Amino acid sequence: MAILDERGILFIIGDLLSLITIASCLVSKVPQIRTIQQLQSSQGISLNGLLLEVSSYTVTMLYNYTNRYAFLSYMEYPILLLQEYVLILLVLKYKDLLNPTAYKWIGIYWTIFFGFALGILPGSLLMLMVPFTTPVGATSKIMQLVEILRTKNSETVSLITWGLSAFTNLTRIYTILIDSGDKVLLSNFAISTVLSSLVLFAAWFYKKPKTNIKEK
Repeated sequence: MAILDERGILFIIGDLLSLITIASCLVSKVPQIRTIQQLQSSQGISLNGLLLEVSSYTVTMLYNYTNRYAFLSYMEYPILLLQEYVLILLVLKYKDLLNPTAYKWIGIYWTIFFGFALGILPGSLLMLMVPFTTPVGATSKIMQLVEILRTKNSETVSLITWGLSAFTNLTRIYTILIDSGDKVLLSNFAISTVLSSLVLFAAWFYKKPKTNIKEK
């Protein structure tokens, strides 16, 4: 059997990596959700950051969906979006921002979402927006990296979360290469992989000195 045929070994590996990525994304936001629920507080959580993430995930998912790419190559985005929706609702609730204005913007979001999903809005607009998902996603990661380097403290940063982020972005480079080869998506995931890895390394590096100080 040829290694590059329709269901060759490269495609099987790609499907396995997709399933692993999806499984990882199932729990990536759960710890943060549980923490907010337990503390009944969203202090320290950036609502603007969550909204940027939702925007980036939404555009990427709709772009894949409207281009009829293999569902396994982007299935983690619906999963991540569901978790992001819960996070945003909790943050709005505990910041006392769950008001008519919030409901209005939620309605606008879903109107636009289904407009693209049902083909009412032109897919060409998504093509224009997709390149912006890279700087939007990168900005949130750079801000986290700068915060760690500035404070030299990563006590509240989850190594597991950022490790999963780096890993899942890396696996997506492979699955996109063998599925669509979309250069826009490849550049997006390559940048995200590098930035997530930098945050992971910085978080690991600044956890060790803090532990040593406590031991003394």
